[in-house]
Amino acid sequence: MKIVGLITEYNPFHNGHLYHIEQAKDITGADAVIVVMSGNYVQRGAPAIMPKHLRAAVALEAGVDVILELPVFYAAGSAEYFAAGAVSLFEQLGCVDAICFGSECGDYRILDKLAHILADEPEEYRTFLQAALKNGMSYPRARQRALSEYLREDSLDMILTQPNNILGIEYIKALYQKKSPIRSYTIKRMVSTYHDNHLTGSYSSASAIRKLLDYASQSISTEKDGMFDEPVMSEVLTRLEDQVPLACIRMLEDTHRTRYPIYANDFSLLLKYRLLRETRESLTRYMDISGDLANRILNCINDFITFDQFCDLLKTRDMTYTRLGRCLFHILLDITKEDMAACRENGYCQYARILGFRKDARKVLSHIKSHSNVPLITKLTKDGELSRTGRILLEHDVFASNLYESVITDKFKMPFINEYQHQILRL
Repeated sequence: MKIVGLITEYNPFHNGHLYHIEQAKDITGADAVIVVMSGNYVQRGAPAIMPKHLRAAVALEAGVDVILELPVFYAAGSAEYFAAGAVSLFEQLGCVDAICFGSECGDYRILDKLAHILADEPEEYRTFLQAALKNGMSYPRARQRALSEYLREDSLDMILTQPNNILGIEYIKALYQKKSPIRSYTIKRMVSTYHDNHLTGSYSSASAIRKLLDYASQSISTEKDGMFDEPVMSEVLTRLEDQVPLACIRMLEDTHRTRYPIYANDFSLLLKYRLLRETRESLTRYMDISGDLANRILNCINDFITFDQFCDLLKTRDMTYTRLGRCLFHILLDITKEDMAACRENGYCQYARILGFRKDARKVLSHIKSHSNVPLITKLTKDGELSRTGRILLEHDVFASNLYESVITDKFKMPFINEYQHQILRL
């Protein structure tokens, strides 16, 4: 059995994702598709707009065979940790033949070349990198400058600023560093770029779709005679019919304002409570929090109003909103440098947690079980096989999910569903 792995967020699922699934199978000749998907928090430093089980259900209906959850340590991490965690999980399964990822450039040759330079760090490249860092550049900008100077290609600047290209480079680098037999492929993103905020053709970005859903939610802000007047949502769903599969339309309609949308600002009071209990020393324990950033956080805490507004207060030329969002969620979710170092030293992923699978994919599940080098988690109560590091990862996943569910409960006045109560999806 030939299996292709996809690393995804599906935030939310759209036609571009469906195209990715179909192309990945076609390019690799795979018999089955296994997806590693972010849970309730995503790499851009924010909560997912809707819970992981809703996003997973739509992906299964679209043809994915098995969906695994990427632990929150990596899902909410930098591109390097996001990629390393996902690649490690595929590697540990022992049965994935290839991964296929989308990129803005679609040029595997140049992405592969850049990945090898970053992995090997030739002396001349390191010299350029150190010079850029000494000039006060942030590490990402310094790395971009060093690569351009090392290869003497100014055209690389565009490639190195596009998020899916950056992730693709990190996937290839992680496979190379692990000396993995897994092959990697890329396909060019259809029409829209990652940050496009407007619908385009039939392949709009997740950002554009989230913006439209946000518009609908903001418009539905008044209550009339005890009922919500939602003509705007009907209009939005009509506009999305050409952008997302029918299963996604049904999900968006059935769960609107009961399970989604969730935004960073919904975590504002939780974050402020956490920050009020911190000191400079305690803040620097968390992943990606430097002493300078800890000082800025404490100096600005009296001006805290919302999550987004606080990110704007903290933002500098070299600290983007996305990077700050990740930092603040690391604090809120108690993701420390010490725990991340332990995960890195022990091979990143210590288990494979199954979110869902297709009923006609039982052979795929059996194939995974017979080859996996890590425990497969189908019930949270059965974690006896986990290492100490594995328990740390899983405990953080459970806490992060329950915190997200608490926000849903508070925002939409719905019953709380503990993470232990969620069942594996079987479609």
